[in-house]
Amino acid sequence: MSRIVMKFGGTSVANLERIRHVAGLVADEVAAGHEVAVVVSAMSGETNRLVALVDDLDADSDQGGTIDDEYDSVVASGEQVTSGLLAIALRRRGLKARSWLGWQIPLMTDEAHSKARITGIDSPDMDSSLKNGVVGVCAGFQGVTNKNRIATLGRGGSDTSAVALAVALKADRCDIYTDVDGIYTTDPRIVPAAKRLKTISFEEMLELASLGAKVLQTRSVELAMNNNLPIRVLTSMAKDGAPNPGTLVCNEVKKMEERVVSGVAYSRDEAQITLLQLEDKPGMVAKICQAMANANVIVDMIVQGISRSDNAANLTFTVGKRDLDTALAALEAAKKDIGFEKMKSDDNVAKVSIVGIGMRSHTGVAQTMFEALAERSINVEVIATSEIKISVLIDSEYTELAVRALHSAFELEHA
Repeated sequence: MSRIVMKFGGTSVANLERIRHVAGLVADEVAAGHEVAVVVSAMSGETNRLVALVDDLDADSDQGGTIDDEYDSVVASGEQVTSGLLAIALRRRGLKARSWLGWQIPLMTDEAHSKARITGIDSPDMDSSLKNGVVGVCAGFQGVTNKNRIATLGRGGSDTSAVALAVALKADRCDIYTDVDGIYTTDPRIVPAAKRLKTISFEEMLELASLGAKVLQTRSVELAMNNNLPIRVLTSMAKDGAPNPGTLVCNEVKKMEERVVSGVAYSRDEAQITLLQLEDKPGMVAKICQAMANANVIVDMIVQGISRSDNAANLTFTVGKRDLDTALAALEAAKKDIGFEKMKSDDNVAKVSIVGIGMRSHTGVAQTMFEALAERSINVEVIATSEIKISVLIDSEYTELAVRALHSAFELEHA
């Protein structure tokens, strides 16, 4: 008998009708002879509603609010409701089922409230329950600290909960149900001819997730890759009996290398910072990165150019758009230590990327990419590369044009 973990996002459990449908999907897997654990998100829009309640109370204080353990107690309640409702729906179908909250499993986390990381899962009780044929319906997105306080894992944390639980339970695979039917070569809203991929490697999915593709959360892919746990992404919206093969995310196989590029990703959550007349000597970039790290700002793309002045350089890098003000304040405070004359910023930029493990063994990929952009008169401001990706920073006005151009240039409509 195999064991699987099924995860359902907010749109999949948006109302009682959807929850009844999910119960049917779970029942089908039980009928097929599987031991099943289910991880659920809050009903669509519920987490936003709960966060708004906390924000309203924060407005009562001149000091503003801080994210702490009570914040997590509030926003984690949405998953508790969903897990209980789905367990009831399964029982009404005649199945044995019970709900599990993060502290009951327990799923242990650190104390970084609202963005906690999983430190371990000890699940002997759930393991025993599954062996006895009881479907475990787990509240995603939440865990418990060693101080016995609820902690949440951040947006998309239910994906991470599901993969981590699947690893702990030694499941054969983890099925992630969403409102799309798999991983596509790019956003179908921009390129209607985008194709669903039958398979994609962990490495490619990790790059796509980190570069803006929102189907899977980055940490969940990393966790699956480190533990060689196959993930299947499929839709919960398929009609009963309709084919629903989805996309399998798994270890790289030889056939995957035949695709030079597997997908085009984009992110509009980017901001560019340029430091002018930076002293051109060892250690300057390290000081900049230290200032960003101290401000809890993640630096992404970096490019350094020679200034017109002797012994000076200009440095450009990107941060998340929401971190721009924090980054600028930190740089201004460290200006004397870093040693630059001026800085400028631009949040009207976007990052567009191509990803494919076939890039390791094929030449001319960069040439094809830059020619496609040049033919559309799209100027490239910053470039970042790895073995299996090339990312460029462009004016956000040209985001969709760039995505369409690259999708066509690499003939991904025939993937």
